[in-house]
Amino acid sequence: MSGKGWVSLHRKMLDNPIVCKDSDHMAVWVYLLLNATHTEYPALFSGNKITLQPGQLLTGRKSIAEKLNISESKVQRILKSFENEHQIEQQNGNKNRLITIVSWCEYQDSEHQNEQQVNNKRTTTEQQLNTNNNVNNKNNVNNKNKKEYTSEFELFWNAYPRKIGKAEAFKTWKTVLKKGEEPQLIIQCAENYKAQCDRMNTETQYIKHPKTFLNEERYKDYQDGGESHGGSTRVSKYQGDSGSGYGGSNRKITSLDQTSRVREYSDEELAELI
Repeated sequence: MSGKGWVSLHRKMLDNPIVCKDSDHMAVWVYLLLNATHTEYPALFSGNKITLQPGQLLTGRKSIAEKLNISESKVQRILKSFENEHQIEQQNGNKNRLITIVSWCEYQDSEHQNEQQVNNKRTTTEQQLNTNNNVNNKNNVNNKNKKEYTSEFELFWNAYPRKIGKAEAFKTWKTVLKKGEEPQLIIQCAENYKAQCDRMNTETQYIKHPKTFLNEERYKDYQDGGESHGGSTRVSKYQGDSGSGYGGSNRKITSLDQTSRVREYSDEELAELI
C-alpha cells in the first residue's frame, strides 16, 4: 500500500481540535490517512488471516515513531487521545495494532464529491487526461452511485450498532435485495442485534461490520430478538483472568446448549457469537 495512490486533505481538518492539538498530533493523523487502505486488502494480524476494510491499517507505535521522529510514548498518548475522542478504533495484537479511522468512508465520500465538482468544470481534454493518468478520478465517477443511498438502507444504517464501511455495506445490501430478501426483515434484525449488543455491553471491536452482518444471510441469526440460530445457543457466562468481563487475557466464555453441555469459545468464536 505504501507509495501508491494519494489522499485529499480538506481544510475542515483544521477545525478538528484533537487533530490540530500540536504538530505531532497532525503528523500522526496524516500518517494514518496515508497508510490506511482504500479497498479490501488481505493481511495477517495476530497470526490470523484477515481482510482489512477501507480506512483500516496495521501499524505500531514504534513504526510511527521512527517514521515521524516522535517518541514512542508520545505516539502512544496521541493514539489514545484519538481513540478517546472517537477519531479511531484500535485493537492491539502480538506485534502490531489494527487501527480503524472511524469517519473514513464519510470523509472520503465528501472529498470525492468535491473532486468530481472540480472535474466537471474542466475541459474535455483535461478530463480525458485525468482518466488516463489518475485512477482515482475514474473511481470518483464510479463512486457517484454509492452515495445515493436508499431510504430503506438509511433506516438499516441508523439502526445498526457499528457505523463503518457504509459504501461497502450498501453494495452488499443491494446484492441481498436482488436475491429477494425483504428490507424490513433486515432492518428488524439490525435492531435486534443492536439490542443484544446493548444488553451484553459488547465491545466495539466484537461488533460485526455491517457488510459482514449482511453477507451470507448472517442477519437471520438475529430474527428472534437477537438470539443466535433460533436460540439454540445462549451465552450464559463469560470471564477473563480477572474474574469477569472481557478485560483479561485467556478470555473464556461458556454456554449451555439444549443438551446442557458446557462449551468454551475462543476469541474468534466469541466474535462470531456476538
